[in-house]
Amino acid sequence: MRRGSIIQLAAIALVAGAICTAVALAIPWLPVAAGQEAVRTHFTYWFVTIICIGVFSVVAAVLTYTVWKFRAGPDDDSDGPPTHGNTKLEIVWTAIPAVLVTAISVVSAIVLAQNGQAGPNPLIVKVHAQQFAWSFTYPNGQTYGYLTVPTGRHVKLEITTSDVIHSFWVPQLSQKQDAVPGMINSIVITPTRVGTYPVICTELCGLGHALMRSHVDIVSPANYAAWVATGGKAAGPPGLAVFQQNGCGGCHTFTPASSTGTVGPNLDNLAALAKRANRGTLAAFIEESIVKPSAYLEPGYPDAMPHIFGTQIPPGKLKQLVQYLAAGPKQ
Repeated sequence: MRRGSIIQLAAIALVAGAICTAVALAIPWLPVAAGQEAVRTHFTYWFVTIICIGVFSVVAAVLTYTVWKFRAGPDDDSDGPPTHGNTKLEIVWTAIPAVLVTAISVVSAIVLAQNGQAGPNPLIVKVHAQQFAWSFTYPNGQTYGYLTVPTGRHVKLEITTSDVIHSFWVPQLSQKQDAVPGMINSIVITPTRVGTYPVICTELCGLGHALMRSHVDIVSPANYAAWVATGGKAAGPPGLAVFQQNGCGGCHTFTPASSTGTVGPNLDNLAALAKRANRGTLAAFIEESIVKPSAYLEPGYPDAMPHIFGTQIPPGKLKQLVQYLAAGPKQ
């Protein structure tokens, strides 16, 4: 190939590479990394992206140069000259991709191994998924509807579910793991950035899937110790914690809990629902709706509520939840 052709190919490759690089850098593809594992995962992403930009630039340069330099005229129906391949070129375009793929595999394997290291003394939190809520149980036996972890410490999340497959994901921590019935799957997170970040279910799990949300509070070690010492109690009536822990907000709107679910009836209107159902007092109607949700179905709503709360929620907690809901939006 002539020197001029090589210069032209290089110029096209540089232009294609510059455009791709500008797009890659201008768009915020990744969230802010809030953990050590996220930093490593983001490095892998950019490592692969740089390789892809390089390969794309070379391919785009060759294609553009070929179409421009060797295009046939409008009336040229003749066959092109016969070619017999180029052994050296074939070796090069086989060897280089092989090296690049191997490099990606090695980097990915190292990052995967490092992200799975929990260290000698991790904080172990049991994560339980159910339609349509998350609950988090700590070593002291306390369970909450949200996750609180300290910075600078490995946290091992042991994830399972009691119904269908769910998937635990916090974008800013870049760790994701499926919750599978009958199995305990684990991931490790090592928070580094204080803040509140969303916990999202990424496995289609039913009518309330899109609203199966919680959050993780990443706090300083001192604030975490204070949170544990106070029992991690959220401000508000006891029924609020029960409401949050059992994922009621994933399907129902209830102003006192700041929930906006629309899968089930609006709980701000429970008095009207109880009157229409004609099934006794408001408290009796609420309790029946929780433990036997199919006993009365509000017109226009499916029988989507899990039939497990009668055995899952202890009697004392159930009473707190009923009282909380019966008090209504005036709370």
